[in-house]
Amino acid sequence: MKIIRYNDSADNIRYAAQQDNGSSLEIDGCIFGDHKVTDKVADVQKLLAPVDPPTILCIGLNYLFHAEEGGLPKPKWPILFIKSPTTLQHPGDPIEVPTHLKSEEVDYECELAVVIGKECKNVSKADALNYVLGYTCGHDVSARDWQIKYGGSQWCKGKNFDTFCPLGPCLVTADEIPNPNALKIKTVLNGEVMQDWNTDDMIFDVPTLIEFLSGSTTLMPGTVILTGTPHGVGLARKPPVYLKDGDSVTIDIEGIGQLTNPVIDEP
Repeated sequence: MKIIRYNDSADNIRYAAQQDNGSSLEIDGCIFGDHKVTDKVADVQKLLAPVDPPTILCIGLNYLFHAEEGGLPKPKWPILFIKSPTTLQHPGDPIEVPTHLKSEEVDYECELAVVIGKECKNVSKADALNYVLGYTCGHDVSARDWQIKYGGSQWCKGKNFDTFCPLGPCLVTADEIPNPNALKIKTVLNGEVMQDWNTDDMIFDVPTLIEFLSGSTTLMPGTVILTGTPHGVGLARKPPVYLKDGDSVTIDIEGIGQLTNPVIDEP
């Protein structure tokens, strides 16, 4: 099932199930608990990010070729950083290039986003996918200058500007993606393909990440895991390619869809 989150004409936030004919049917109940698809056509006025996550856990250098393009060794353990929920952005809404705390090196990163469906802790790799509600397209927008030069050796500042985590356009339930590590994934910038690879290149696959992240740590329903990006990022290009006002960037993942956001300068 493909689940969307949206505002209706009364400005209520609701969920609906997308249908093959392009319409959507309202969902009653909580998508993280008991719920059912009704026969009522959804009054979709604005498409929202498919979840409002309590936590966004992110993995760096998790694709082999991406580590190699940066001249970095293959990590022995997953590299974790965290994005604030305030980085969340909806499909179609703009990614803002910071102008107050200025950045001149804002980069794109397509990522498979995993959404945890039920509370979990100390989950085994063998059982990990049973805790996944579904998957969506994620965009780990990164201000490389603040990540690398000005962040005091910590990545979080460069990853945590407002609008730096678009998610969408829908949440595809786990039953439709039995193997999340066999999906084509790409970034398209102004019509040009910049990243084009497969999630089978992950150094740590999705079950391994869930086992690691839940170790002695409770993951709550709605937690989003960004699983890393493949090679082809703007930083590694010669010359580098960074996002700028007027750009349009699309994250495209097989079986999920396309997440498109314009780029503007921060007002």
